[in-house]
Amino acid sequence: MTVKEPALREIILDILLEVLEKGKYSHVILSQALTKYQYLEKQDRSFIKRVVDGTVEYRIQLDYILNSYSKVKVNKMKPVIRTILRMSAYQICHMDRVPDSAACNEAVKLAEKRGFSGLKGFVNGVLRSISRGKDNLVFPDDSIRYSMPEWLASMWKSTYGEETFRRMMESFLKDRPLMARLCLNRAEKQQIIHSLGAQRVTAKDSRYADDVICLEGVDYLEGLEAFREGWLQIQDLSSSLAGDAAGIKDGDYVIDVCGAPGGKGLHAADILGGTGMVEIRDISEAKVSLIEENIGRSGLTNLRAAVCDALSFDPDSEEAADVVIADLPCSGLGIIGRKPDIKYNMTPEKLHDLACLQREILSVVQRYVKPGGTLVYSTCTVNREENEDNMRWFLEHFPFEPVNLKGRLGEKLSEPSMESGYIQFLPGIHPCDGFFIAVMKKCG
Repeated sequence: MTVKEPALREIILDILLEVLEKGKYSHVILSQALTKYQYLEKQDRSFIKRVVDGTVEYRIQLDYILNSYSKVKVNKMKPVIRTILRMSAYQICHMDRVPDSAACNEAVKLAEKRGFSGLKGFVNGVLRSISRGKDNLVFPDDSIRYSMPEWLASMWKSTYGEETFRRMMESFLKDRPLMARLCLNRAEKQQIIHSLGAQRVTAKDSRYADDVICLEGVDYLEGLEAFREGWLQIQDLSSSLAGDAAGIKDGDYVIDVCGAPGGKGLHAADILGGTGMVEIRDISEAKVSLIEENIGRSGLTNLRAAVCDALSFDPDSEEAADVVIADLPCSGLGIIGRKPDIKYNMTPEKLHDLACLQREILSVVQRYVKPGGTLVYSTCTVNREENEDNMRWFLEHFPFEPVNLKGRLGEKLSEPSMESGYIQFLPGIHPCDGFFIAVMKKCG
């Protein structure tokens, strides 16, 4: 039985209060809520996710709209009322299947239920004004149009130009496909595809990798046979290509220094085909427990997990690794389409601090690479200071040289920068998250 809409909107309100008013991560709170309400019908869970994600994603634009139609500005509103208006304005402006009248009426009911009967008229008036005027809205700048902080919009325009900036912004606001890397050591591709289809999940090929697919119709990941059996790992196309770029060979010893939840390390173990060894490290027991859970589900035996701070030098690992994978903490600007609250929490100062942290970690972990071995540096961001600038700095300070990536990432992917040892994936330009991969060989 479908839950009545007011009940669904109460769930949405509670999630958004945690995210927008208390600063909690939206993907974490939403995941917890969807697990709690797993018993809801699929369309109800989808509605919750759509409204939560959309309200967070469009917050800047929604606040502009609300301020245009309300005498009380958003920052002066009571948190509950502010959140009700934001989520309702999102439904009115961006969800065609929700009648404007329903969004208005349910918002009024929700305000009353939460103890704000005296503000019912205010809520109703603002939302009905938005409904009447939404077709005539004009946004004064790209920051509001694409709901992107002005400093980020300016940075990307300056770096990539107007056309690429526009395509990136539009991509961030589109639904992102859930991608998975097939573990073909566990099952054949057709078997996996058949299993997914039997559970009403559609699998489509990705553009650049035969072992990466796009999933449509996934409601509860843990309910999929293919996931439980370790036949696939949730991993974006861009992230999976980091393993391909590494040039891993049979028998290699691979260290993944900041590896939770384990995707790249698991991919490396797959490539090794049961040979060699992969050690996936991270800073805490909690993160290592997550890695171990994924290792257990994979059925692979040529890998292990360990607690290790990447900033602390491990003398036992000095010049021991054929390949070091350094997918380092970063700003995450490349995955704003999946985690929209990133753009509100990041600052130019934090970007700089993260770039410095990455340099510190690289200075330590490069010592683990054998002479002639390989260092893979990757981030899920779109920011030159963390990416190209850090690669350039690294090559200036340590005895490494860039590896020509032509041919390592398949025949379909070709970018001029690959000859210089790196590739920057851009949302809207490439069919994946924003991601940076650099591959460097240790001299000697």
